[in-house]
Amino acid sequence: MLEVGDLAISFGGLDALSGLGFQVAEREIFALIGPNGAGKSTVFNVITGLYRPARGRVTLAGASLLGLAPHQVARLGVARTFQNTEVFKSLSVLDNVLVGRHAHLRGGVVQGALGLPPVAREEAEARRLARELLARLGLEAVADTESGSLPLGLQKRLELARALASGPRLLLLDEPAGGLNQTETRTLMEVIRGLRDERGLTIVVVEHDMELVMGVSDRVAVLDRGRKIAEGTPREIAADPAVVEAYLGSASEA
Repeated sequence: MLEVGDLAISFGGLDALSGLGFQVAEREIFALIGPNGAGKSTVFNVITGLYRPARGRVTLAGASLLGLAPHQVARLGVARTFQNTEVFKSLSVLDNVLVGRHAHLRGGVVQGALGLPPVAREEAEARRLARELLARLGLEAVADTESGSLPLGLQKRLELARALASGPRLLLLDEPAGGLNQTETRTLMEVIRGLRDERGLTIVVVEHDMELVMGVSDRVAVLDRGRKIAEGTPREIAADPAVVEAYLGSASEA
């Protein structure tokens, strides 16, 4: 589903990514981990068209994503959440999810203003799908609540619902457990596994919470200073000396 090859990008003369490559199979949950500054979020920004790399390739089901604008990448079936929640705080929870559905709406401003039947039907279907997603993620009771008033855990779920509203094939989750307590994290783990099983999604997770990473991932790639230093199953990664050194430092450094 996703292939990243020989990816390189630098900022101010510093390499953020250098020769990075990995593949993610359809319906796989794949995790990217590493210390702060390893380049994990930069990978997401390249995939979604926010950054343009100096070299490399990024393909979705064989189609190149490089050179496309973010909205074009989204229309090809890529959705993401962000490390810092980016909900539209003054909009209701329901309206936030409807924003995620906008790429699939064909009615224009004039048609909407005239209230033409096809537009009304399209809008009604969008609202039905949005409420279905809110129910799936336990947000139905707060559908009409202003999003900015929600606690962090619910805002994280809302951001996930908005991403799902675009009907993605590939879902990128950037630190979805950040700021959540242990109970919320375990609930999130069940949601992530459920989304893959129920919707056939391919999911890539960037995360520091090792309980979540080891609990949901089929495979894990470890980055350090923009390079991949290890890749394998969660069990293999946990026992890899290079991974331990990247996170904790070598004995001599200690």
